Amino acid sequence: MAGLIRREDIDAVRERARIEEIVGTYVTLKSAGVGSMKGLCPFHDERTASFHVRPQLGLWHCFGCDEGGDVISFVQKIDHLSFTEAVEMLAGKVGVQLRYEDGGTGRPREEPGRRQRLVDAHRVAEEFFAGQLDSPEGEAGRRFLAERGFDRQAAATFGVGYAPKGWDHLLRHLRGRGFTEAELTASGLVSQGNRGIYDRFRGRLVWPIRDITGETVGFGARRLYDDDQGPKYLNTPETPIYKKSHVLYGLDLAKRTIAKERRVVVVEGYTDVMAAHLAGVGTAVATCGTAFGTDHVKIVRRLLGDTADVAAGVIFASGATRGGEVIFTFDGDAAGQKAALRAFEEDQRFASQTFVAVGPDGLDPCDLRLQRGDAAVRELIAGRQPLFAFAIRSVLGQLDLATAEGRVAALRAAAPVVAGIRDQALRWEYTRELAGWLGMDEPTVRSAVHAAERAQGRVDLTPPPPDGGPGGGFGGRRQGAPGGRPE
Repeated sequence: MAGLIRREDIDAVRERARIEEIVGTYVTLKSAGVGSMKGLCPFHDERTASFHVRPQLGLWHCFGCDEGGDVISFVQKIDHLSFTEAVEMLAGKVGVQLRYEDGGTGRPREEPGRRQRLVDAHRVAEEFFAGQLDSPEGEAGRRFLAERGFDRQAAATFGVGYAPKGWDHLLRHLRGRGFTEAELTASGLVSQGNRGIYDRFRGRLVWPIRDITGETVGFGARRLYDDDQGPKYLNTPETPIYKKSHVLYGLDLAKRTIAKERRVVVVEGYTDVMAAHLAGVGTAVATCGTAFGTDHVKIVRRLLGDTADVAAGVIFASGATRGGEVIFTFDGDAAGQKAALRAFEEDQRFASQTFVAVGPDGLDPCDLRLQRGDAAVRELIAGRQPLFAFAIRSVLGQLDLATAEGRVAALRAAAPVVAGIRDQALRWEYTRELAGWLGMDEPTVRSAVHAAERAQGRVDLTPPPPDGGPGGGFGGRRQGAPGGRPE
């Protein structure tokens, strides 16, 4: 059948693509004995590593979900590709020139929506945008970057470019490189109008959004001109290769540092990622036009090697933690607090300790670096506070604790937040903290939290200490002692 990849070329891809390197871009692998490596399975949610890779055999297998195969099947499953698309992607990485049964050196170009053609279109677009940043019209983009403390080297490091005004500059460039209208439409680089297709990004500064393997799969574009009636930020729409809930901006640059330091810093924007990295916080990433959600958690957990550890999340007196750290940075305004409370729910999916870092005067990392230098950004991250404490205090900060009515209202508002903490020991420790913050007796607060638990359908099999005293935890986490009843 025309278009089939030759068997010998498939074998060459399978041989050259080192499975531990390919898998290692998605999962943090550790030695598991002679000839074996292991990590958290990327295909099901687990807290104890059961995913094994055998480099000498070129095979992987998960003893938890019983999935397994070779390097091609791994790429197929994790990136949702067909067999042919997976082989083509790997061939591009390892330098194998594929031949097809029809005698050609590539798939038919009239075939739309195929991954490698879409990736190729984004690579060409990225090069085009980067070149346009140096053009006379690109001055607006260069000025925007300079005003935020980014020079041309910084722009080159992050691949920042400029999309020129006009309707078809990129369109004509891509057509000249042989891309069909069907491919361009599927790529998300153009939009469909009554008179045909036209450039999606026009008169904007653009950032390439890369997947975890480093391939550009989309763009984020920032408005520069007052007469631009579009949104402040415009991203690539959902396409066969771009799912906004599956990507984190900057992850391609941060992934190795995240795995090494077992820390990830989640910031709010593209310039914040740039500022953090340039200031020495090489673990910074950002979501792309969406809230930090469940799929992002899965990506981060795999890189952190986030496993079930009885001591994970413990903060020692030195300020160090056992296990990984997830640090969210938010603006100090109401929107930032709302984002932090959304993150509160996602925190429950981590074994790692989760923190919030709020800049002085509500400055984000980009503005903080611009006004106070690189050291201030590093100090922002170092001064992180536990997310649970921040979420509870955010609720309390909305009420007047100087009055009896305000304190009662605060208890009613904060009790469900405390009850939402799934870790039983932490939940009761924060119950004690809440009593102190409100100036109320602990039994009253404990009763309110327990009532909120029942309302949420939570059933505790391990009751808290009857006297509210410390249990057997360490590093500030207190374990509930058996035999007591919550008041």
